[in-house]
Amino acid sequence: MMDIYDFLIGLRAIRDYRPEPLNEADLHAILEAGRWTGSSKNRQSWTFVAVTDRDRLERLAEHGDFTQPVRDSAATVVLVQEPDGNQFDIGRAAQHMMLAAKAIGVASCPITLHRHAEARHFLGAPDRTITRYAVALGYPTDDARARKFGGRKPSADVIRIDSY
Repeated sequence: MMDIYDFLIGLRAIRDYRPEPLNEADLHAILEAGRWTGSSKNRQSWTFVAVTDRDRLERLAEHGDFTQPVRDSAATVVLVQEPDGNQFDIGRAAQHMMLAAKAIGVASCPITLHRHAEARHFLGAPDRTITRYAVALGYPTDDARARKFGGRKPSADVIRIDSY
């Protein structure tokens, strides 16, 4: 079994998916991982909208600028931030879903919906909610791999102890 630390630092966004739908058990497991994510004051101020219909995925993708993974996905989960929620908790839930997906062999890619007010309307979410972030999901193709963007910055460039 893979060491948990190596599993965590090995998470990568994967954008190449097979055309088959996610099975219901896998989608449910990923959504449950999101539901069980910790949140500020345990508010759980989120709603997760799983879009699986091919036509709706195409239309959802129109609400962002770099959304080809949504078009190619078997499902995309939009993380709806409720009025008393915050972006930090939405990010935590997205990361939990991505880690859960990896654990069960599902590839994932974080997505920004740049025209989130229009996405909110498209999804039928209430006016005071925010629908800015999503996670595209699918079974990876045999040759799927994370894109190389130059690796990570050196630790000395991003890590400080006790002060900046």
